[in-house]
Amino acid sequence: MLRATAHPLRLQMLSLLTGAELSAAEVARELGITQANASYHLRFLLDAGLLVIAGEEDVRGGRAKKYRHLWDETSREPAAGATEADRQAYASVLAAAIPSRYAERAAGPQLFTDADLWVEPEVWQQVLDLVTRASRLMHERAQPPRSTGAVRANLSVAAFTMEPGSKGSR
Repeated sequence: MLRATAHPLRLQMLSLLTGAELSAAEVARELGITQANASYHLRFLLDAGLLVIAGEEDVRGGRAKKYRHLWDETSREPAAGATEADRQAYASVLAAAIPSRYAERAAGPQLFTDADLWVEPEVWQQVLDLVTRASRLMHERAQPPRSTGAVRANLSVAAFTMEPGSKGSR
């Protein structure tokens, strides 16, 4: 599961399909890629259990599958069986997505924060709870692309405790 998301295009697809049921052709148009490329990556995500087939529709004498990402609490945590290399690849894809998303930002409220700090365990748990609530809200209320009255927004979070003896902890 983690390896499936450690690709920039598949990460975009998961975001796109959280708020909408789309076919490979619709995903391709939205992301500016070929339908063959979209189909390949959608099958990869489907095989990893990150997408479901939400239905089918008739298209020019054929049938097109509609895909949807059913976000749940397991989607926000690395897979239990993932290797350290898989986790590093996933972190790299998430980190690399931020500059390109930042370049597409609109005018308006923004929040940037970085915190490599020492806090009490209770404070850390409060932070995790708040970030989890924010992530859940974004995912549960996701709308199809370009929905009237909706804004495109980004929430990228990496929250974890640090090893006490690591660089910067002295």
